[in-house]
Parts: sequence; structure tokens; C-alpha cells
Amino acid sequence: MPQTSSIENQLMTTFLEQKFEIGESNDIEMYKQFVNNYVKIEQCVAVLSDYQSDKSYIYAGNFGSVFGLPNENAVIDSAFEECIFTKINSEDLIERHVLELNFYQFLKGIPKEEYSNYSTFSRLRMKESVEKCAYINHRTIYLKTFSNGSISLALCLYIPSTDLQPRKGIDGKIFNIQTGEVIESEKYKNKAEAILSKREIEVLTNVAKGYKSEQIASEMHISVYTVRRHRQNIIEKLKVTNTAEAIQTAMVMGII
Repeated sequence: MPQTSSIENQLMTTFLEQKFEIGESNDIEMYKQFVNNYVKIEQCVAVLSDYQSDKSYIYAGNFGSVFGLPNENAVIDSAFEECIFTKINSEDLIERHVLELNFYQFLKGIPKEEYSNYSTFSRLRMKESVEKCAYINHRTIYLKTFSNGSISLALCLYIPSTDLQPRKGIDGKIFNIQTGEVIESEKYKNKAEAILSKREIEVLTNVAKGYKSEQIASEMHISVYTVRRHRQNIIEKLKVTNTAEAIQTAMVMGII
């Protein structure tokens, strides 16, 4: 499995490097009030992420004690809640990040006005069971989209799970909030391929087979220079440090 930082770097880059519309309001004060009131009722943990300013607003009800959070609101200088991520099983965290990347790619194929109609759902394991809490239900909803399609605000919810049956993976899903329809994974997993070009995927697949650049060049009828350029582009796009990490990351994301 790749290091969490590799997948997380891809996630962070995807959201923080969007082109935000200057002067367009993200209505954050309104959403902060909504989220605050919801947490008071549900007593869960909610994270309102502002990608434009790279900040998060954390609202912790009584359930926040599981993560060591004080029972009060907090602001952190990051759109990603590392203080919570560090308490989650590392394998599940990787799958959670991959699901969100797939979610992002899926939404890019539908009208932006419909983004808030969809949500992710997953069941995450804690690194260590705290107060008999072994599993957490997690959801991601994108609340605010600018006119150019960039996502400004996201809401992540952490709620204790009553389903304690052991199972493999996070059981991640994308579903329509309005209809309850679960989106078939084939409709969004293939979207991850949009990160790399077909040529880059072909090169990376050959690298995964153990082929050297010279062999790949011969196989694909291109120059060695072109193969090396593709390999460098792959590393940059996947936000990893070498081709070994690129292969692992691409496998987890279902690209190869």
C-alpha cells in the first residue's frame, strides 16, 4: 500500500489548486451556522472545509471525545482535518481519500447544480477502539460550487457506527441524497483515469510489469526520451516521489 501522504497530496492538490472565482461569495457564514446547529442536535463531529482559504471549521459534539477533540468549535489552518485523520486506521484512510478523489471525478461529469445532491458514505475503523467505538460512519458532501465549477466548501461528518460486523475495506459508496440511489462503482472508478492520459497509463502499466524505459520505448514505438518524459509527468500528476509509489497509488485508485 502507498504511504498515506502520497494519496493525500493528490487530494490536497486537486482541491486547493482549483481556479476560484475572485469576488464570488461562498456563503460560509450561513453554512457555519447550519453545521453548528446540526452538530448540537446530532452530537457528531462535523468539519466544514474552505478550500479557497485553506481552512477548516471543526464542530465537535459529545462524539468528539473519541478523537480527543474538546467539546467546542475550532478553526485550523488547513482544509484537511489531520487531527482526525491520525486517529483512523491508515488503510481505511487511504481508501477514504481514494473514494473522495473518485467522487470529485464523478461530479465533474454531471451539471454543477447537482453536486450537492450526492454524498459519499464509508465505514472507517479507528486505529484503536476508544470507549467501545471501533467503527465510524463517514460522509462527504460538497456544499458550495462556484460558477466555474470549482468546489469551495465541503462538509465531512463523523458519526459512530452501530454496524459492528467485521468486513473487508470501508464499504465506500457514492449515493444520491434525494433518491437514495447508490451509484454503480463502474460509473466513477473509471473516472480516476482522467488523472493520467491513455499514453501515461500505458507507460505506467509497462513500468509495473518491470520493463525498463528502453523496453517500453520499443514496445510502444516511441523514443526513450518520450518514455522518460511520460514517467516524470506521471510522478508529478500523482504527487508521489518515485515510480514505485506511482504504481502503488495507481493500483489503489484503480487506474491500472
